[in-house]
Amino acid sequence: MDGVIKVTKDQSKVTRYSRKIGRMGNSLGVSLPKALADKMSISQGDEIEFIENESGEVVLRKSRAALLPEQVRPEVLEAFFDVFEEDLGILEDLRDR
Repeated sequence: MDGVIKVTKDQSKVTRYSRKIGRMGNSLGVSLPKALADKMSISQGDEIEFIENESGEVVLRKSRAALLPEQVRPEVLEAFFDVFEEDLGILEDLRDR
């Protein structure tokens, strides 16, 4: 479904998109409408963030790329995070001792 534009009481425009949740492996996923992906300047492989505000609304935005120091290779950093995630329970147990 393409975006539906609605004018609110205060005359601001709100665009709504509707998508069904689908299964992607062991996770749930949702596709983004092309118009929204174009507006956000995102494409396959980009990362996005979901930010929940105080009123419970979720904002979707393109993640900002972090610049790594020259001596840090991305694949080493990714391996570090993989190990960290695998051993998170062990690290939490050590913290709680």
